[in-house]
Amino acid sequence: MADGAWPAPAKLNLFLHVTGRRADGYHELQTLFQFLDYGDSLWFEPDDSGRMRRLAGNEAIPEADDLVLRAAHALARAAGCRQGVGIRIDKRLPAGGGLGGGSSDAATTLVALNRLWGLEMTPQQLADIGLGLGADVPVFVHGQAAWAEGVGERLTSVEGLDEPWYLVVHPAVSVSTAAIFSDPELTRDTPRITIPDFLSGEGSNRLEPVVVKRYPQVGAALDWLSRHGPARMTGSGACVFAPFSDAAKARSLLQQLPLPWTGFVARGCNRSPLLARLEQATGRYQPGH
Repeated sequence: MADGAWPAPAKLNLFLHVTGRRADGYHELQTLFQFLDYGDSLWFEPDDSGRMRRLAGNEAIPEADDLVLRAAHALARAAGCRQGVGIRIDKRLPAGGGLGGGSSDAATTLVALNRLWGLEMTPQQLADIGLGLGADVPVFVHGQAAWAEGVGERLTSVEGLDEPWYLVVHPAVSVSTAAIFSDPELTRDTPRITIPDFLSGEGSNRLEPVVVKRYPQVGAALDWLSRHGPARMTGSGACVFAPFSDAAKARSLLQQLPLPWTGFVARGCNRSPLLARLEQATGRYQPGH
């Protein structure tokens, strides 16, 4: 495999507000992204075939809907590149979990193939391509913890956030993001806040009430985790998380998860593991922006 595995880390939304709805139907958001040192892994076998091939992983997804293959095609079109690639993915992040797995996979594909195909596109160029694939793709491309506005594409790097251990719980349900954002009960006029507001304790996930009503399993997971720490849902669910200063405590609670829930313990990262992997491949420091 060319250059070995490339990470596609999970993200958490440390808060998520819906501040408005645009004329095109998309929602205006405020959120704060932080990465985890846990996620999917991808391997790439570049060639000169001009074809994008899925070697393993994501078999349940039609190829036309597979964000990994779509990212490879989009990059080749944007760069006028005639190279090809075979891609294998080890999928660990659950679909419909709110952890950004598909977007992260797409971003890793853009970053890795930019390197492996020798295209030398800038991070911003890659992020612009990624935005056409999904609103969360740019933050994964840039790889820095970020305050996000707009549909999630207007990013401001945030430094100095705590990097606690997180227990992430998946309550064995897949949440439809489209269904949550189209729910008439969703609050769409949350007042905007600032970064200092968040750091002083403001902010919540305003999608939680709608998700909990539609998916009681998410509410049960929030209730269970709230007995052990300040629990919150990430994205549009279904995963919920709580921070811990002690990894051992988080791992102990992981062993107590009710069935059929699953979960994992991971460290928060203000700098994505993808950037470290890119530095390994290039031999030089890669700024996120």
